[in-house]
Amino acid sequence: MPTHAERRVLDYTPAQLYALVAAIDRYPEFLPWCIAARITGRSRDDAGREVLLADMVIGFKMFRERFTSRVTLEPDTHTIHVAYVTGPMKHMVNRWHFLPHGEGQCEVDFFVDFEFRSRLLQKTIELLFTEAVKRMVSAFETRARRLYGPKIPGA
Repeated sequence: MPTHAERRVLDYTPAQLYALVAAIDRYPEFLPWCIAARITGRSRDDAGREVLLADMVIGFKMFRERFTSRVTLEPDTHTIHVAYVTGPMKHMVNRWHFLPHGEGQCEVDFFVDFEFRSRLLQKTIELLFTEAVKRMVSAFETRARRLYGPKIPGA
């Protein structure tokens, strides 16, 4: 089962990057292989955090799969937790945590762990996993530059 953990420092604030990742319905505009995404439900958990139900359709070559996840938003700590609900996977967990790092910078702490039910799909993903994660992380960085602009040298 593929897992990936990554930390990197970006020239944006935790609030900016948190808002970018929390805007799930905008993913098809920039995220590779994301064909569709929509929020199907909103609620609050016992701790008062906003919880979203999100449907996403991913596609790659001959594969096209739809899944639902529960996304818990923690704006006070700039943390987003994603848990698998239904779809083609055995399990999936994903976490984003955005930490202040210097003036106007943010340390992004990202983790994902998942496994598909289909052995064929799982083997295909495992072969492409590292490159796919790099492209997805790059897509979020490119989206941040488009939304918030590049950091001005010396600023």
